[in-house]
Amino acid sequence: MIIPWQELEPDTLINIVESFILREGTDYGMEELSLAEKRDNLLKQIHSGKAVIFWSELHETIDIKTTT
Repeated sequence: MIIPWQELEPDTLINIVESFILREGTDYGMEELSLAEKRDNLLKQIHSGKAVIFWSELHETIDIKTTT
């Protein structure tokens, strides 16, 4: 189920994004970025619709997936 980011409290959205970034195995390419830079980049993708927040009822987990 896709969760609209607009329906989340700002702090909740930030916590979801940072949790996703800090997961082991998340790859951001060759360039080293700070947590703040990664967070801002991912928030831009979410706000533009290039990424969505996805809740899995089966696994009871939240994830962020690209739409393109």
